Amino acid sequence: MTEGNFVDYVKIHLRSGNGGKGSAHLRREKFVAKGGPDGGDGGRGGHVIARGNKNLWTLLSFKFKRHFHAGHGEHGGKQRSTGADGEDVILEVPLGTVARNTETGEVLFEITEDGQEEILARGGMGGRGNWHFKTATNQTPRYAQPGTPGEEQDITLELKVLADVGLVGFPNAGKSTLLAALTSAKPKIADYEFTTLKPNLGIVKYRDFRSFVMADIPGIIEGASEGKGLGHYFLRHIERNATLLFLIPADSADIPAQYDILLNELRKYNPELLDKRRLLAISKADMLDAELMEEMREQLRGDLPGVDFLFISSVSGQGIPGLKDRLWRLLNE
Repeated sequence: MTEGNFVDYVKIHLRSGNGGKGSAHLRREKFVAKGGPDGGDGGRGGHVIARGNKNLWTLLSFKFKRHFHAGHGEHGGKQRSTGADGEDVILEVPLGTVARNTETGEVLFEITEDGQEEILARGGMGGRGNWHFKTATNQTPRYAQPGTPGEEQDITLELKVLADVGLVGFPNAGKSTLLAALTSAKPKIADYEFTTLKPNLGIVKYRDFRSFVMADIPGIIEGASEGKGLGHYFLRHIERNATLLFLIPADSADIPAQYDILLNELRKYNPELLDKRRLLAISKADMLDAELMEEMREQLRGDLPGVDFLFISSVSGQGIPGLKDRLWRLLNE
């Protein structure tokens, strides 16, 4: 999937259908002089419904069409005939989609399961026909209820990527290079910061025809939790990843300090993110000889006690099989 086709934030305008009017019909037949009221109810207006689809990965379908109108309910007829309901509009969305009221910012719901349906705009109720209002003192009511109007509102859809492993690191840390080395994805790779502006997804093939999904997400910077850099556009995608793979280059000035900055940004954005399983990968390990790597390993064990880490190189392939094994074990613990 190319970066331009990955749409993870859209605003759409919705209008559900109006309910149909109830009928005020009076029964009139040749041999029935006073048949009484027999007006049917109006049909319900159509809903606008969001439905989860596991085969979708993006909100691309809403890029060019952003106005959706459901059908109106039909009016009631004679012989207590109920009008047909208005046609519903079904919006297929990827799993991980969050719907918000654009004006208030209120979260309406989240779509997390395939086939899950949630009503975005509810259709108006059909009016009741005049036969509902017949009483002992008013046996021929000549009135019926009108249908209620539908809803009209603006909705914001946000996609939080659902992936097994999410890559966390500073800009230009080599996340896209690693994704390209592990999967068939073709992310944009260049020697400058914020090369990746939108998430890239790839499927990592493992042994015995097993696989898992990895997401390369735009780089985080200090202050991202306050909106700096790509800020919340980056951080919201982290929430839906089962395991976090932190990536820090071997030539960084202070690896423990960078790791602490990344953890702190996640903590300030959402403390629950620290409950996820995580692994630290020291990239660009092909720059190190065996002696220097062992020296760094001993230092990291002292500076980052309890942190699971390993050395890898996306270019030479060093440590890549071991990385797959460690990630698979984390995902299946």
